[in-house]
Amino acid sequence: MVESLRAWHPRVPLLREVLYATFEQHAYPAHTHDTWTLLVVDDGSVVYHLDRTAHRTAPTRLTLLPPHVPHDGRSAIPGTPFRKRVLYLDAHWLPSPFAGAAVASPTLESPAARAAVERVHSAIASPADAMEAEHGILELRELVRAHLDRPASSSTRDAPLARRLRQLLDERLTETFTLAEAGALLGAHPSHLMRVFSATYGIAPHRYVTGRRIDRARRMLLDGHAPAEVAVESGFFDQPHLTRHFRRVLGTTPAAFAAASAR
Repeated sequence: MVESLRAWHPRVPLLREVLYATFEQHAYPAHTHDTWTLLVVDDGSVVYHLDRTAHRTAPTRLTLLPPHVPHDGRSAIPGTPFRKRVLYLDAHWLPSPFAGAAVASPTLESPAARAAVERVHSAIASPADAMEAEHGILELRELVRAHLDRPASSSTRDAPLARRLRQLLDERLTETFTLAEAGALLGAHPSHLMRVFSATYGIAPHRYVTGRRIDRARRMLLDGHAPAEVAVESGFFDQPHLTRHFRRVLGTTPAAFAAASAR
């Protein structure tokens, strides 16, 4: 599934994680991140849905995915690998009102933005260049803000009940928790909770939880924790449970991800 993969956490402000990977066949299921995601596809092309709207990458383009908005992804040409580089940036890199504008316009054709991304990738290759990388990330923020022009109203609805459920899921992310329990706390029927959450955020509650847990697991693996410990601390029942979901979302196992990241 994965031809090559490297992930790590540079000690650079606002930069949560970096991922370089080549995928042969892997298709990402719908999932979310709690970060801003800046994606460059160097070889091949990826088709993806962002909040139910189809888009396509190209090597000349920079793709911007906002936090908490569901997206998937697969090779635009079946059987053709794609090679990508990803910067995962803190949710505070851009104010949350910009998320709606990013959903409406996730593709940047700006040569200046692409050049800034390349400078960041070049700088993070050396820990001694952390300030240069930080400068590039701040430069990118201004270029992206200019691209988005001004905060737009979010294309995803934010019904109060769905928002309360999301906050509850975030607070109890590592616990075994059911919609029945959530319904008792929120005063709503579990079926209604499932419908309103899916309609508001474009992803089922259980998929949202799995995606958030995978994010947490990735960061723990990058910090050197063992997969068995990561499974428990990120909310999975055991290591096989983590491995099953990790492979489905990322196309590789936690152990392989950790080993590749340690290189």
